[in-house]
Amino acid sequence: MVLCFDIGGTSIKYGAAHAPGGEVLFASRWETPTDAKVLRGPGIECKLLDLIAALRDKYDPTGIAISTAGMVDHQTGAILYANENIPDYTGRNLKAAVEREFGLPCAVENDVNAAALGEAAYGAGRGADSVFCLTVGTGIGGAVVLDGRLVHGHAGSAGEIGYMPINGKPFQEQASTTALVQRVEARTGETLDGKQIFARAQSGDACCAQAIAAQCDTLAQGIAACMCVINPETVVLGGGIMEQRDYLRPLLAAGLERYANSYLLKHTTLAFAALGNSAGMAGAYRLLEQQLRPHN
Repeated sequence: MVLCFDIGGTSIKYGAAHAPGGEVLFASRWETPTDAKVLRGPGIECKLLDLIAALRDKYDPTGIAISTAGMVDHQTGAILYANENIPDYTGRNLKAAVEREFGLPCAVENDVNAAALGEAAYGAGRGADSVFCLTVGTGIGGAVVLDGRLVHGHAGSAGEIGYMPINGKPFQEQASTTALVQRVEARTGETLDGKQIFARAQSGDACCAQAIAAQCDTLAQGIAACMCVINPETVVLGGGIMEQRDYLRPLLAAGLERYANSYLLKHTTLAFAALGNSAGMAGAYRLLEQQLRPHN
């Protein structure tokens, strides 16, 4: 059994997992507030250690697997950078702290990368030799999995497509959920969240429908560009907005017909994330498994 954690600015999701028959299963799952602004980085590290200590006797874990917000050094487990959502998190080393405290092997990975690895190993990208995962939320994140392993790049930022220029502006400034909300607000003067925008579009609100269509057009441009560079077998789309898959699929498919190379499009599967809130923990589990059995 492995204890898995997904540390975000709002909550820490955690569970006890194993993978019989190649499918990750959670014997138990919990969630607790991060209290990031109160505890700050050092306090969150202590909270993590306390949670492990409370579960260790019951589950006798063989290792600890952690998905976390922030830029992570995948080799050392150090947090290279975290924004103001988790103050004083930069420089913490969760891997070193866990291994020092409990003598258990520990794997730590950025949450977007971990979710991508989870989807590639156990979710929508399962069975594909190459997977590109794109997460649409406050910003846009991305990750590349080739032959079952994450691609980090020279400086550890492979897949950071939110900063990729599309039409002269960063991709995420045009195609994130934040951009969708801003587009609707500029046209209507109302501040709506993503769910409200989709509900109105489905009820016949032309303004909201046009805003979603514009977002999908830009998303398709970004996906088409990534297909040219990576040539993935499967593109997996995640993030809260992608729960509207029935609405979004035809719009994205039409956009890809416009922008993607026809040969590449023929050989690429467009899929929607399947693991939900478990993706980060599942990916962290897989990463720990790879560290313990590097040829697996």
